[in-house]
Amino acid sequence: MNNNHSKITYAFIDSQNLNLSIRELGWKLSFLKFRTYLKEKYNATKAFLFIGYVEGNSGLYKSLQEAGFICIFKPTLKYKDGKMKGNCDAELVLHAMIEYSNYDKTIIVSGDGDFHCLAEYLIKNDKLDTFLIPNQSKYSALLNKLNTEKNKYLAFISPLKSRLEL
Repeated sequence: MNNNHSKITYAFIDSQNLNLSIRELGWKLSFLKFRTYLKEKYNATKAFLFIGYVEGNSGLYKSLQEAGFICIFKPTLKYKDGKMKGNCDAELVLHAMIEYSNYDKTIIVSGDGDFHCLAEYLIKNDKLDTFLIPNQSKYSALLNKLNTEKNKYLAFISPLKSRLEL
């Protein structure tokens, strides 16, 4: 991990994966503390939060923006069984590429193996700082392939409960 503070670092966050993974561990993430952590630990100047847009959640979105996140909304679909779906994977990858020339390093926050190809591309171009995984004991095995002898790209949020819990 390169914590060179002269570099511009952006974070790209899969909010659904982050939120569900942390809740599965039995605690709630303080997004305000998490944004502070990204700034202090990784010098993340921008943090893009990819989130499904649900009518009536404007208070949540406002608080996330006030905490310093740039919210990228995906329309959600409500299925007959009442479940909501707002998968933001394509948006995250697209924005990482749209913003590509604006950052030196990036942090991807997710445990989803769908981002493996993005991470590999960023590594090949020396742009991945860290792949930050919410739950250390439950994430895609594909992500283990990102770690090489010299570079350890994986880091975990679950051990940071005392620092980041709401």
